Amino acid sequence: MSRFFTPALAALEPYTPGEQPAVPDLVKLNANENPYPPAPGVAAAVAGTIAGLRLYSDLTEARLTAAIARRCGVPADWVLCGNGSDENLLLAIRAFCDADTPLAFADITYSFYPVLCNLLGVPARVVPLRGDFTLDETAYYGLGGTIVIANPNAPTGLLAPPAAIERIAQQNPGSVVIVDEAYVDFAGPGASCLPLVQKYENLMVVRTFSKSRSLAGARLGYCVAQPALVADMNRVKFSYSPYNVNSMSEAAGAAAMEDEAYFQKTVAAVCQTRADTAAGLRARGFTVLDSATNFLFATHPRRPAAALLEGLRRRRVLVRRFTAPRIQNWLRITIGTPAQMQRFFAALDEALGEEDGN
Repeated sequence: MSRFFTPALAALEPYTPGEQPAVPDLVKLNANENPYPPAPGVAAAVAGTIAGLRLYSDLTEARLTAAIARRCGVPADWVLCGNGSDENLLLAIRAFCDADTPLAFADITYSFYPVLCNLLGVPARVVPLRGDFTLDETAYYGLGGTIVIANPNAPTGLLAPPAAIERIAQQNPGSVVIVDEAYVDFAGPGASCLPLVQKYENLMVVRTFSKSRSLAGARLGYCVAQPALVADMNRVKFSYSPYNVNSMSEAAGAAAMEDEAYFQKTVAAVCQTRADTAAGLRARGFTVLDSATNFLFATHPRRPAAALLEGLRRRRVLVRRFTAPRIQNWLRITIGTPAQMQRFFAALDEALGEEDGN
């Protein structure tokens, strides 16, 4: 770092995303990207924006906001779009946290939360998960501050029932409760906390187009909350990045949101492959958590995760491993196409054989 970097940020530990190597014939199962292309209408929608790129994008993202509002069953002023769900999280934490209002989150969860706390000078309040990695909802009762809960959680893939989130919102009426639903579309009916937003003024749902909508490269997300919370976040947005969603991403998002049939088809395909992959891992002796996401979290009782990670990498298959003590012997495996998962299992079997000395 340079000598001009501010002392307050010199110790900042940045977020570590899944690596994006340009390697031929790579099976990339490390970043929870969707293995299927975007909806068929996305390319034409993006192409249609080219002539207008000399102009700034729509400040209100009207077409995209309308498509999201229709899908979520809320008025348009209950929706705020962002440059990925990460920006929505940043806007929310900036709006509802400060030096006297900490952010509470689980010890094993999305690692961007503590990074945002460090960046924004917000105290972090870490709430341990139970020994089986499930949410300890009572630990959040009367907690105060602002609360963010990834549901389904990452990297565990586990889903807490919406009723548990509702009780947390009830027990913290003076606090904003943010539900990060990046993966909820893979969790099945009744998994989302979206219906609760209409009941609780302190509840917000954050979602992304990166997973179930196959638009990770478009950097697009949104949140749904009652209008007062959205207005608060808009004040922050217009203070630093009013044109936060570019015209091409807005067009892509609207087209993806409007193609419900394609969305349902690809989500179902991922969920079926997830079930088949979990069965294959368990047959090989792995413990696999029940996933409500597009990835699996797995550990082997006799095979170190670090060694398996490297064994897969040598065979051009990438998965993800985290170094936090509670999960350092677990692998997070993104669900790819059936053909990709066949490649994964072929590489895994060879890596397991190496560990056996064969």
